[in-house]
Amino acid sequence: MRKLGLPSLLVGLLALSACHSPGTGSAAATSTSPPVAVVNGTPISRDFFEFYVHGITRGKSSADLTQAQREIALDNLIRAQLVAQVADKDGLTADQDTKFLLELSRLNVLQQRVSERYLKDLKPTDQELRAEYETQVAMMPHTEYHVRHILVPTEPFAEKLVAELDKGAKFADLAKRESMDSSKQNGGDIGWLTPDRAAAGLGKPFVDALTALKPGQYTEKPVQSSFGWHIIYLEGTRDLPPPPYDNSVQQQLVRIVEEKKFKAYVDGLMKDAKIEKNI
Repeated sequence: MRKLGLPSLLVGLLALSACHSPGTGSAAATSTSPPVAVVNGTPISRDFFEFYVHGITRGKSSADLTQAQREIALDNLIRAQLVAQVADKDGLTADQDTKFLLELSRLNVLQQRVSERYLKDLKPTDQELRAEYETQVAMMPHTEYHVRHILVPTEPFAEKLVAELDKGAKFADLAKRESMDSSKQNGGDIGWLTPDRAAAGLGKPFVDALTALKPGQYTEKPVQSSFGWHIIYLEGTRDLPPPPYDNSVQQQLVRIVEEKKFKAYVDGLMKDAKIEKNI
């Protein structure tokens, strides 16, 4: 069983409780089921308690828990209700930012519920999953690059080192002597990189210069990143095979296909809606 009282769930509970003043009709207070606790006059209904337990235990009811676990779960709700009452007393529920956060939470929950209902009978077929697999594979990098680099603080210094390379200096030796990157200990070797990984860490200019090289070549013109100036050397390349079409990949594909289906549904709502923009 998952640990009772996950912070994210408590945040959700606080949001629910803060939507209304204590005892004035919150989701926990308006249920017709008998209360499992009353907090400063505000009841926590058994239905609400069971809903909470179901969420933190992935489908169990309170009857499936030990007495100690039920008490922990109930204490979590009581604590959340007390904090929500403090928020209401201190005027936080009237704060504009709080109202906006609560509204965003409401929209998110409703979107999730509509998505679940819409996709309930639209489970992706194997044909759809395989088609999405081919789409994703086509967008993946197919080549890895074995890279060395020398990192220095200024462009003139980098140009000076390029001139030394042109005269026959060994790249690894120059990296060990002059680079300010930790890879200098390995002669500037930073291992195998895909273009997307390189772009995320070092930027697009670095990737553009790298992918233009042939094995054994270095950049004649230094490349700038947020770290400084790079001289890049390409040791070699190798093919990068796509991931196999196995269960773990299929689970990811299910999420992608469902997201696309729901997006198409919402796109249809956008198309049919009367929308006025004033931004």
